[in-house]
Amino acid sequence: MKCSFPLMVACAFVSLGVASAADDYQSVPYSAEGSADQYIDGMPIVHQAPPSPPLPVSQDEQPKRPLGEKEPVSVPPFSDHGQQAVKPVQPVSVPPVVNKPVEPPPVPQHVSAAVSAVPTIPGMPPVINAHDIYSEIEGPDKLSPIVKNHLERVYVPNLRSNTVSVIDPKQMKVVDTLQVGYSPQHVVPSWDLRTLWVTNNSERRTDGSLTPINPETGKTGPSVTVDDPYNMYFTPDGKDAIVVAEAHRRLDFRDPHTMALKGSLKIPACDGINHAAFSIDGRYAIFTCEFGQYIAKVDTVNRKLIAMLKLSKGGMPQDVLTARDGHKFYVADMMADGVFIIDGDHFREIGFIPTGIGTHGLYPSRDGSLIYAANRGSHEVHGPRHGAGSVSVISAYTEQVVATWPIPGGGSPDMGNVSADGRTLWLSGRFDDVVYAIDTQNGAVQQIPVGAEPHGLTVWPQPGRYSVGHTGIMR
Repeated sequence: MKCSFPLMVACAFVSLGVASAADDYQSVPYSAEGSADQYIDGMPIVHQAPPSPPLPVSQDEQPKRPLGEKEPVSVPPFSDHGQQAVKPVQPVSVPPVVNKPVEPPPVPQHVSAAVSAVPTIPGMPPVINAHDIYSEIEGPDKLSPIVKNHLERVYVPNLRSNTVSVIDPKQMKVVDTLQVGYSPQHVVPSWDLRTLWVTNNSERRTDGSLTPINPETGKTGPSVTVDDPYNMYFTPDGKDAIVVAEAHRRLDFRDPHTMALKGSLKIPACDGINHAAFSIDGRYAIFTCEFGQYIAKVDTVNRKLIAMLKLSKGGMPQDVLTARDGHKFYVADMMADGVFIIDGDHFREIGFIPTGIGTHGLYPSRDGSLIYAANRGSHEVHGPRHGAGSVSVISAYTEQVVATWPIPGGGSPDMGNVSADGRTLWLSGRFDDVVYAIDTQNGAVQQIPVGAEPHGLTVWPQPGRYSVGHTGIMR
C-alpha cells in the first residue's frame, strides 16, 4: 500500500485492519474493468466471511452455541436464470409441545430499564430497551390508545379470490368478506396504526392498488392506484412507506398517507425482492431476494443499496425478522429448510438453524423469548394440499429449535402473526384455503375455511407504539 505523507496515519490504521470497513467482510472491489461476476450494479458482492475474532458479546446475553465453521463460498457470475440444486435439509424431530419455559439471560445491575441511548434516525421513536427492540409489544397492556376502538379481527387476503376474509377470533369464524383489488397479497398496518392497507399487486397485470381498511369499522375505503404493491413497509421514523414492487425489482418510497411517489430505488440483481426488516436505529433494512440466493442491505435514509450478500446454501430466502438486539437478523429460506442468522451491521452470515420443509414466515412470541417459523411443507411456489407443513419453535436465546408443531393431516402454514395476548399464532394455509389458529401453549390447531390461496394475514389490534409494516411487525 502506497501512502502520501498526509495520509500516513490513516494508512497505518487501514493496514492494521482498524479503519477499513472492507475488513469486516470480503467483498470484490468495484472497478471499471471488473467483470460481471465481481459486482452487481456497482455494488460489491459479499463473499462468505473469512475466520475472524468473535464479535463482542454484551453482558446481558448468554454465549451462543457454536453453529459450526463454514467453508469459504465463491460467487459465480450472477444469472437471472436457474438455481443450484440443493439437497433438502431434514426437519428436526422434536416433541410437538413446549414443556419447559425459556428463561431469559440475567440482566446486569448496571443496565437501566429506562430509555436507552441508542442514536436513531431523526423522528424515530426512541428505543426503550437497547437489548430488546420488542420490549414495547409484550402484552395487551402495551396496546396504544389509538387502537382502543378498533375491532378485534383477523384480516386474511385471498390471492385467487380477490377478497379479504374477516375472522372474529372470539367466534372462530368468518364474519365478513371484503371485495378488494386484484391479487391481494398482504394486509399491512400503517405506521400510525390508523389504517390497514391491502396490497393488491395485480399479478401479470398493470392495475395494482392499495385498498384501505378502517380498523374501527372493518370496512374498506376507495383504493389508491399503486404500481405492483406486492408488500409494504414503513421506515421507523414514519416518513416513508416503502412499496415493494417485486416484479420490477424496485422499492418505491411513497408518502405514508396519500401514497404519492417520492422516489424509487431499483435493485435489478434482487430477483423477487419481497420481505424486509429494519435495524435497531432505523438506518438500514435487509431485503430478501426470493428468486435468487441473495439478500440486499439498503440505506433507508439515503435510499441507496449498500451491498448484497449471497447465502451459503438454499436459494429461496423468504421472510426476515430482526433479532431482539436489533443487530442480528433471521432469514427464512424455503429451499434450505431453515433460518440463516445474519450479522446485519457487518453484513455476514454467522449461523444456520435447521427447521422444517419450506421455511417461510417468522414471528416473535408475545414476550420475545421465542420465534415461530412457519414451514410451508413444500419447496414449490405453488405447492400441493396437505403437505408436510409445521411450525418450528425457536428459542431466541439459544437459537435452537425447542419444539415442532405439525399441522394435523398436513398443511401449508405461511404468513400471519400472534394475538395480542400471545396465546394464539394465526397463520394462513396457503395451499389449503384455510387459516390455522395455533395454541402457543401446546401447538393444538384449529382450522377456519377462507377464500382461495390465503397469504399475508394480519391480526389486529397489535400491541406496540408503531408498525414497520408487513403483517404487523411492531415496535
